[in-house]
Amino acid sequence: MFEDCAFLRCRFERTRFAFARLAGCKLVGSTFVRCDLRPLTIEAGDWSYVTLRGEDLRGVSFAGVRLAEADLSDADLSGCSLAGADLSHARLRGVKLRGADLRGADLDGCEVDLVDWTDVRIDVALAVLLAQALGARVD
Repeated sequence: MFEDCAFLRCRFERTRFAFARLAGCKLVGSTFVRCDLRPLTIEAGDWSYVTLRGEDLRGVSFAGVRLAEADLSDADLSGCSLAGADLSHARLRGVKLRGADLRGADLDGCEVDLVDWTDVRIDVALAVLLAQALGARVD
């Protein structure tokens, strides 16, 4: 268990985080490469500018976590809770979100057109943002 720790601009390669608990941790600018991240418990924290490109994060909860400017390209976030997460300007190209919960999440500045939105739970505010991002005129 790690509580209120800071791992700033670290590179984790083939690191096993399975069954770890990160509570209130700051991982700003860190990079994860071919890591074992499931199951992982994350409680709050700042993961801004983190790189999780292509990582298997199925079922991991990032509820309320700050992921601003994070690179989640091609990551599998199926079944994840991203409720209330700050994903502003995160890179989501090719991310798998099937069955994820994004209610209350901030996706401001994200490219949302190359994301699988199948069975994703969203709220009305996010539905409007997605519609506008995809070219709809919301009156």
